[in-house]
Amino acid sequence: MKHKIPDMTYSEIENAINERIIGKNAQRDREVLKGRLLDGLTFEALAEKHDLSVRQIYNIVYRCESKIFR
Repeated sequence: MKHKIPDMTYSEIENAINERIIGKNAQRDREVLKGRLLDGLTFEALAEKHDLSVRQIYNIVYRCESKIFR
């Protein structure tokens, strides 16, 4: 299930990511989510950039979207 992303400005999304994505891998997760939502990178490009599988990137994006768009 894909999360519905509300109408937010670039800076509002960036602030939400910075404020709500915390924890063990927060820096990586923020970079992945910003790459996907703000820069429009594909899951494949993000996987290559972060040396992760496409599935791992998908899981990070889905989990993080849940945190910021609930």
